[in-house]
Amino acid sequence: MIESIRLAKRLAEQLACSRSMAEQYIESGWVEVDGVVTEEPGCRILPHQQVTLSPQASLAPIAPVTILLHKKADEDSRLSLGSITAETHVPDDRSGLRFLKRHLNDLKLTDPLDTHASGLLVFSQDWRITRTLIDGHARIEQEYIVEVSGNLAADGLALLKHGLSFNGKVLPPMSVSWQNETRLRFALKSAQPLQIPHMCEKVGLRVVSLKRMRIGRVPLSRLPTGQWRYLLGYERF
Repeated sequence: MIESIRLAKRLAEQLACSRSMAEQYIESGWVEVDGVVTEEPGCRILPHQQVTLSPQASLAPIAPVTILLHKKADEDSRLSLGSITAETHVPDDRSGLRFLKRHLNDLKLTDPLDTHASGLLVFSQDWRITRTLIDGHARIEQEYIVEVSGNLAADGLALLKHGLSFNGKVLPPMSVSWQNETRLRFALKSAQPLQIPHMCEKVGLRVVSLKRMRIGRVPLSRLPTGQWRYLLGYERF
């Protein structure tokens, strides 16, 4: 019976390097087994299988990543992490990053959306990003496009801009404008779950659909529904 061997042990012997160094190469996505990238140091391989180290291989630490996902409507934001796979990664991602399984480790959702809403979600491994978006939530403007039905009260638009309360507190001023006959644009800070549907209800409108288009200076742009990309190096919230 032919015995298998751990990939990390095989690579360490092949490169004459330490086991920990071999594991780092593997977890960084630099190692192929029979032409297929394998990121599990503990996977077992047979003696005849070919193990190859990429010519671009580096032991440099992998920087934390931030992922932008276009959430589908009627999907729990916290379950949306499962939508981040190699298959849903947009082909035209300009970050130059290769998708690694370790990019899913310790990803933190910064600002959930209501289940019925769609649009931009941010997941990050970078404590600086999470601090900016979570601790600085009150300072970061968000933009929503809201499709509505019903008849707007006579002073409804003015009330939406300033004059309504939510959860017992007066809401701060915000920008609200018509995009067309059925769509409103909201630009606001300190956005709270279910706040916009509540506001619309108070002025005679019912929310048909709600999409977050922007968080700070980072837009959803043309990111397709259910797909994701990496935050680019120059992008700032």
